Amino acid sequence: MAANRPPLRDVTARLRWPLMLTWAGMIAERVLRAFWPVWSLVAVVAALLMLGVQDVIRIGSVWIAGGLACLALVALAIRGVARFRFPGRAAALARLDATLPGRPLAALADTQAVGAGDAGSQALWRVHQDRMAARAEAAQAVEPDLRLSRQDPFGLRYVALLALVVALLFGSVWRAGSVTEMMPGAGQGSALAQGPVWEGWVEPPAYTGLPTLYLADQKGTVRAPVGSEVTVRLYGEAGALSLNEAVSGPTGPDDGDDGSATEPEQSFEIVRDGALRIDGPGGRAWTVEATADAPPEIRVLSDEAEVAFDGQMRLPFEARDDYGVVSGTAVIELDLDAVERRHGLAVPPEPRDPLTLDLPMPLAGDRTEFSEALIENLSQHPWAHLPVVLRMQAEDAVGQTGLSRPVDMALPARRFFNPMAAAVIEQRRDLLWSRDNARRVAQVLRAVSYQPREGLFRSEKAYLRMRVIIRRLEAGIADDGLSTAERDEIAQALWDLGVLLEDGDVGDALERMRNAQERLSEAMRNGASEEEIARLMQDLRDATQDYLRQKMQQAQRDDPDGGDDQRSAENMMQMNQQDLQDMMDRIQELMNEGRFAEAQQALEEFQQMMENMQVTQGQGGEGQSPGQQAMEGLAETLRDQQGLSDDAFRDLQDQFDPGGQSGPSQGEPGQGDREGQPGQGGQGSRNGMQPGEGQGGDGQGRAGSLSDRQEALRRELQRQRQGLPGLGGEAGEAAREALERAERAMEGAEESLRDDDLPGAIDDQADAMEALREGMRNMGEAMAQQQTPGGQGEGEGPPGQAQADPLGREAGQGGRVGTQDDLLQGEDVYRRARDLLDEIRRRSGEGDRPDIELDYLERLLDRF
Repeated sequence: MAANRPPLRDVTARLRWPLMLTWAGMIAERVLRAFWPVWSLVAVVAALLMLGVQDVIRIGSVWIAGGLACLALVALAIRGVARFRFPGRAAALARLDATLPGRPLAALADTQAVGAGDAGSQALWRVHQDRMAARAEAAQAVEPDLRLSRQDPFGLRYVALLALVVALLFGSVWRAGSVTEMMPGAGQGSALAQGPVWEGWVEPPAYTGLPTLYLADQKGTVRAPVGSEVTVRLYGEAGALSLNEAVSGPTGPDDGDDGSATEPEQSFEIVRDGALRIDGPGGRAWTVEATADAPPEIRVLSDEAEVAFDGQMRLPFEARDDYGVVSGTAVIELDLDAVERRHGLAVPPEPRDPLTLDLPMPLAGDRTEFSEALIENLSQHPWAHLPVVLRMQAEDAVGQTGLSRPVDMALPARRFFNPMAAAVIEQRRDLLWSRDNARRVAQVLRAVSYQPREGLFRSEKAYLRMRVIIRRLEAGIADDGLSTAERDEIAQALWDLGVLLEDGDVGDALERMRNAQERLSEAMRNGASEEEIARLMQDLRDATQDYLRQKMQQAQRDDPDGGDDQRSAENMMQMNQQDLQDMMDRIQELMNEGRFAEAQQALEEFQQMMENMQVTQGQGGEGQSPGQQAMEGLAETLRDQQGLSDDAFRDLQDQFDPGGQSGPSQGEPGQGDREGQPGQGGQGSRNGMQPGEGQGGDGQGRAGSLSDRQEALRRELQRQRQGLPGLGGEAGEAAREALERAERAMEGAEESLRDDDLPGAIDDQADAMEALREGMRNMGEAMAQQQTPGGQGEGEGPPGQAQADPLGREAGQGGRVGTQDDLLQGEDVYRRARDLLDEIRRRSGEGDRPDIELDYLERLLDRF
């Protein structure tokens, strides 16, 4: 029987595209596996050429590397050709058939070998082939396997690809052409074909913040600030290109009569408008417009000036500059022609330099245009309330200055409403005006203080201060006139006296607050106008603030070393101040709503609260841990040592002032002043014994007393050191060592006092106090380390009492970490902040600092 014709040809005709795609994939597989080293080597060589490696190594090395690369390329190509086998149609058909279940394509290629003459067998064979043909209809192109992990186990192809990508990103395709210039005889031909080349830049000054200009990209006119640096480089044969410029002034480059220059590299600054031209093949020309740096402008906003009750002025101003203001100053000069020349101002004034104040600059942001305010308190200046002329000056980065229009004004200062305080401040002004007024000032002060009527002076303390000042002033006049230092000391004493007469003490402040409360209550009962009630409410606010301030100052005077009592007072003042502010706001709100009965009741509650308010004093001993008792004992020892050092310093002053003219310090008058006898006030105060002083029984007088007190203090410290509670860790050991150093320093001070070596004793006492402070700090750290969470460690105090950290700061309330204290304190917070920011900028510019520190400083600058 003749064999049946297989139907494979019909099926493969229908599977033409899957078969062709499979075949193409097989070709790609075999080409990739055979020639991947070739294209990897080509990628590496191309990357090196685009990165310009041939320009930085010797020509001989380039030729050797090129020859080796060519030999390797030929060898790899031969290896690839030897390994490459072109796939046939049968191989593609077999791969496609392998992806089908039952290999239907191979089955379609088979012929029936048994039962060809049997009709039943033939029918069964045809059914079988039809089934295989149906399966073959579902054939899809086979994806090629392009993995090269077996052929390239080290991933060299990826290294070559990475090198090519880097070259494309950071190199240039045109650099590869430079290798042709290294061929023999190609240098002259390329130079002739390319011709001379040049490049140039215009770099503006750094303070402008403007970008650098590339001359090849500029057309026609180039605008640049004055002071910009121009750099031009000429390549090619010497003399083929030349630079001609007329922007750097008469000192610019000049190689010939035509003003041209042919040096390979030239630099100059733009100082004026002019032309810039490169002559020669491929040359260009530009017109340069030099932009002058305009001087800064500044304007004083005198209409918005404010003066606080304590004399602090706030004077706003505006400043602008095209590239930013660097600094500014305010200069205040006395307008002598406008001064009313009478009384103490009739005499010619002593020469005094103009008052110069630094203007605040923005801490961050743009300084091309900004508004700020000069905040100063000039109440103690000799020109207070006198006519002055104010001029503000702003300076930019190049040193140009801009002046504001002069502003005529009376120098803002504190006003004194108490008649006696105003008189004292006026005499102080006359004394600072000229020392020729000293005798007149002494006479006026003596006249107003002679047999004063009741109520003229707030207290006997103020009267005694007045008498001490008169005595010192008359003593200075009698002793060849006042020196500058004596004049300034007396002026400071007069200022303190004027403040005392004006503000008084806590009792005076409390009385003023009570009067303000009574006036406000009376006004509400009598149905006063809204304006009157608002004014009285503001008086009550001011009186309350004054009372709280006096309480704070009293706490500071009671504890000058800033111990626990002072911190407790500060916390109490902050708490009470907020509570009182809320109560006064509530009273104001009730009055605005017309609910005067409720406002009256709230005012009575406010008055009762103020009457009951007391500054919390520290409680020692009972309810405290041994560590806290030891800390309080050391604090007391430190205060005693400070007082002893002050006494030794006063004795040292007496050695240089045997006549006692220095007298008591301000606020410590002698008995002679009580009777109006200026010549007798110093001795009683100077020689009087302080509390706790004993007269030495050996006849050594005060020196012996000081040495005995120092010995007693040293023995007390020794007792305290031996009774310290157990403190472990490095902090406890450091505390014990610091206290030992303090004891040795006290022993040295004791020996110096017995030898009448007061300077040496003062030095040893200073060392003892410093060691005591260090010991207390370390002891606080050790106590904090021993404290357990949720327990009562030594660092804890009585329940409800805020604890201080080793630096003396109160811990946060409610279990919070941190402090509730206001850390932004001081006379000039903004100036301190500016100085700190300038220091951070300076340090960030020092490249020799560690990278971690520079990163930290940059983060600070980014944030602030």
